[in-house]
Amino acid sequence: MPEPEESSHSALERLHRRLEAFDAAGADKSKFPGPQVLGIGGSSASDGYRVLGEMLGGVLGGVGFGWLVDHFVHTSPWGVVGGLVIGTGLSIYAVVVTASRKSAKAASELNGSAAVVPEVDDEDDD
Repeated sequence: MPEPEESSHSALERLHRRLEAFDAAGADKSKFPGPQVLGIGGSSASDGYRVLGEMLGGVLGGVGFGWLVDHFVHTSPWGVVGGLVIGTGLSIYAVVVTASRKSAKAASELNGSAAVVPEVDDEDDD
């Protein structure tokens, strides 16, 4: 078996220098804020999942409630139909309220920053 060219002590010293250089390079990259801080990462996805949950929950909850009404009052199929319509209406209302709140929050954050919004000319130049 061939002998190593350097001793284990010098190999450890070389590895330690490389590790310190790696840590220093990582510290420079950490100055950039992550996607959660900038609002471009997981928060948009969680908002989307929240809207999806509100929509599905309202529709399925309305159908389930309508089925219960049909089962106990014997008004089949009108309870399910009514529950579907009411559940869909309520879930649309909940989604609109959530979207309005998110839109108002984004507009207030946008007004506080130095973002440039291009102007749109609606007049025709015929």
